[in-house]
Amino acid sequence: MIYYLSSPTEVSDMRKIELVDLKHQYLNIKSEIDVAIAEVIESTAFIGGFAVKNFKENLSKYLGGLNTIPCANGTDALQICMMALDLKPGDEVIVPSFTFAATAEVIGLLGLKPTFVDVNAQTFNIDPATIEAVITPKTKAIVVVHLFGQSADMEPVMKIAQKHNLFIIEDNAQAIGAKYTFSNGSQKFCGSIGTVASTSFFPSKNLGCYGDGGAMFSADAQLAEKMRMIANHGMNEQYYHEVIGVNSRLDGIQAAILDVKLKYLDTYNEARMKVAKKYSEALKDVPQLITPFQALNSTHVYHQYTLTVKDGSRDKLQQHLNEKLIPNKVYYPVPLHLQKAYNLNGYKNGDFPVSEELCRSVISLPMHTELDDEQINFITNTVINFYK
Repeated sequence: MIYYLSSPTEVSDMRKIELVDLKHQYLNIKSEIDVAIAEVIESTAFIGGFAVKNFKENLSKYLGGLNTIPCANGTDALQICMMALDLKPGDEVIVPSFTFAATAEVIGLLGLKPTFVDVNAQTFNIDPATIEAVITPKTKAIVVVHLFGQSADMEPVMKIAQKHNLFIIEDNAQAIGAKYTFSNGSQKFCGSIGTVASTSFFPSKNLGCYGDGGAMFSADAQLAEKMRMIANHGMNEQYYHEVIGVNSRLDGIQAAILDVKLKYLDTYNEARMKVAKKYSEALKDVPQLITPFQALNSTHVYHQYTLTVKDGSRDKLQQHLNEKLIPNKVYYPVPLHLQKAYNLNGYKNGDFPVSEELCRSVISLPMHTELDDEQINFITNTVINFYK
C-alpha cells in the first residue's frame, strides 16, 4: 500500500497505520503469550482455575491490594456493581451524558432511571458543579466515568456523595493505571476511590485481552464478596444460591493473556503518553484545534487521543483523514440524553450544551503502543496540511 506524505510526489513504505495495532503489540510479546495460552489449554482449566486466580491476585497487588473480581466483560461489571448495591427499580442514578452507552445501558436493564448531567469541556469528564441540582429523594448513586484515560475530579464528587448519602460507581474501562491526586497530596488509582468500580478488558483497552473480559473492584470486602457471588449465579458454595446472580466469568485463556500484559501495563501507558506528547507538540499551533487537556490532579493514560475542532470543520477533517488512509473515530456522535433508548426524561437539544458541542466537534486520532515517529509525523502533517 502506498502512503502520500504532504504531496503525491512524496511516497513512503511506512507500515500501515492502525487505529489500534494489536498485531504488532502481540508480536512483541508473542513467546510469553503463546506459552501462557498453551499452559491453560494443557491444563484444560478453561473456566476459573489457576490463570484466573493468578491474574486476579496480580491485578489486586498492582492496585495496592484492592479487592478484585474478574468477570466476562465491562458491561457485566457495571451491572454487577449496581446489583451489589441493592439498587431498586425506580431509583435514580446520575450519569454523564458524554460517554459510551454501556454506562446507561445497565441502568435501564435494572429498571433504574438515568439522570444525566453535563461534562467539563476540557477534561470531558463529569462536571461536579452540575450534580447537586439534579439530586432528588430517589437518587441513590453517581456513576463517574474516567473518560479517555484521565480521572474525573473525584474529590468534589465524593463530598457531594457523602453529603447526600450516595454511592459512587467508577466506570474505569478507559483509565486503568491512571492516578488521581487529592488536595492533601495523596494519590489513588482510578477504580479504587468510589464505593465500587468496574473495568473492561476489551482488546483495544490499555489492558486488553484477546476477546471479552472485565473486572469489578471495591475496598469493601463485604461488597466484593457479594459481587463475586453475583457473578457466579449468586453462589458462594456450589449449588447454594444466596442472592440472585448472573453468569459472568473471565475464562482462563483471557486471564492468562491479561496476566502477561499486566506486567507491561505501565510501559504501555508510558508509550501512549509519549505518543500524545508528540501529537500535542506538533499540533499546538493549529488555531482550529484544541489538543487534549491534562488536569493537574490526574495522570492521563490516553486510551484515546481526542482533539476538539473549534471551527465546525470536524467532519471535513475526518473526510480528509479517511482519504489519506488515516484511521480515526468520533467518540461519541450523539450524547446519551438524546439517544432514543435513554431519553426517558424528555431531554432536548440544548439541555447539556457541553456534551452536545463535544459530539459535534471531537475526533480521535490513532492511539496505541506501536505508533512510530514516521507514522506520527505523517498523521500530524496530514492534519496540519488540512488547515493550511
